[in-house]
Amino acid sequence: EANVAVSLANYGLDAHYVTKVPNNLIGQAAINHLCRFGVNTDYIARGGPRLGIYFQEIGAAQRPSRIVYDRAGASIAEAKPEEFNWEEILAGAAWFHVTGITPALSPTAAQITIDAVRTAKKLGVTVSIDLNYRKNLWTPDEANKVMSEVVKYVDLCIANEEDAEKVFGIKAKGSDITSGKLNKAGYHDVIHQLVDRFGFKYVAVTLRESFSASHNGWSGLLYDGKDFYRSRRYDITPIVDRVGGGDSFGSGLIYSLITGKAPQEAVDFAAAASCLKHSITGDFNLVSVDEVEHLAGGDGSGRVQR
Repeated sequence: EANVAVSLANYGLDAHYVTKVPNNLIGQAAINHLCRFGVNTDYIARGGPRLGIYFQEIGAAQRPSRIVYDRAGASIAEAKPEEFNWEEILAGAAWFHVTGITPALSPTAAQITIDAVRTAKKLGVTVSIDLNYRKNLWTPDEANKVMSEVVKYVDLCIANEEDAEKVFGIKAKGSDITSGKLNKAGYHDVIHQLVDRFGFKYVAVTLRESFSASHNGWSGLLYDGKDFYRSRRYDITPIVDRVGGGDSFGSGLIYSLITGKAPQEAVDFAAAASCLKHSITGDFNLVSVDEVEHLAGGDGSGRVQR
């Protein structure tokens, strides 16, 4: 969610980030880092024992990247629902975004997420979710139970092939996420299943072809309840850092839909934004609207801009 907030702030929108951090110098450093990029932190709660972290070993070629989570006992995992007044937080908001990582942190974090999306829907706020299944945080059964409740209030669902399969048991026929093979027609069936089951207004799927840790094919698919829209495909190699790639796709979609872009323009913008993120070290996508639109318009030469 922080990655999405930073991107939206970079695109010129008023982005607020809601979480809980410890009331110490480490928590303040995290808040300062968000403020640096123009994210509003007024509704971040303070307190709790520690800031959750994770460790990443960056892969290359045939060696995959590896993640170790150290989030047990984190402030947000131990936060209480009454610490967040969602009626106040969401008053006047146009959009609320959450991912499947937050409710995976603890039962109370799951309840806070459900409270947030329920209040957003009550207030007429558009809600989006990136399923973001993380096997190191919870099991498919745990994810299914919680996320089946969360998505009752969701307008836009963002997923990939693994998310849909692990969380809801919905699989793209003919695809194998370990081989890089994609059956594009199979995703239409996955999206129809998601819409039929949950009534989403939009479903977006990120299509990652993993040839190696350093070489991916990347594109996006958006369904608006009537038609499918496919972005151009990007051949990304060498990858500098793929962490945050899905978040940059989500923020590109949110920005596009808030600003009134047509569905094809929206998925093109989102895919281009995410392609650029793969060239940036760290979680945050630090590109501008102009940079994204330049690539979406067809200039992927990488030539020096003078």
